[in-house]
Amino acid sequence: MTASNRDVREIVREEPFMRDRILNVLAEGPHTVPEIAAAIDRPAHEAMFWVMGMRRYGFVREIKEVTPEGFFRYGAVQKEARS
Repeated sequence: MTASNRDVREIVREEPFMRDRILNVLAEGPHTVPEIAAAIDRPAHEAMFWVMGMRRYGFVREIKEVTPEGFFRYGAVQKEARS
């Protein structure tokens, strides 16, 4: 099945399973969504759903400086700061 055929609800449902993989990538430092997607070997549009969900619930935060390509970088929020 190609990534474009996946239902959005299926992608969103996977966020809890992808959270640790994404946080492991972000442990190295802030990354853009395309960089995260490449690191976890998933399409960028799926990684965007997961990163935005993690942002909403305080697992990641965006770095205000934009890359030359126009992407925001996202970094992991420390557990103490989330509580």
